Amino acid sequence: MLLNLLAEEETTPNGLMSYLPIIIIVVLLVAFFVWSFVSQRKKQKNFNDTINAVRPGSKVKTIGGIVGEVVEVNDEENTFVLRTGDSEGNYSYMKFDKQAIYQTDAKPEEVKEEKVTESVKKADEVKTEEPFADAAKEEKTAVSDETKDEEIK
Repeated sequence: MLLNLLAEEETTPNGLMSYLPIIIIVVLLVAFFVWSFVSQRKKQKNFNDTINAVRPGSKVKTIGGIVGEVVEVNDEENTFVLRTGDSEGNYSYMKFDKQAIYQTDAKPEEVKEEKVTESVKKADEVKTEEPFADAAKEEKTAVSDETKDEEIK
């Protein structure tokens, strides 16, 4: 019987094969946590960009369910003033912390990237146009100089 147990141990090639499922599970768990962390960080950045894009005139819904229009934004205190009311002109103004924003119609500004790419494109266009323009001017002056020389002779 003891010989049978020893014979079974010899049939497994390595001790690594017994740990392989555990290693795979650990690697998958680590990959999942890393993916979750990166995803959550991206969502938080997008949310912060949206909150910082709120300006007077933006429609906002707070975490308490109050809906209104932003009248004033104070970036130093990280607050905004919300105007709510009915259609008859009965308005009330409330001051909230920016973190109380649940939804807004404000869009984060992506103008910086667009401006950079537009300015690079314009610079490339100017660079490509200038050498050809200079060459054409030089040819015109060379041709006009030759015609003047021929006229003089």
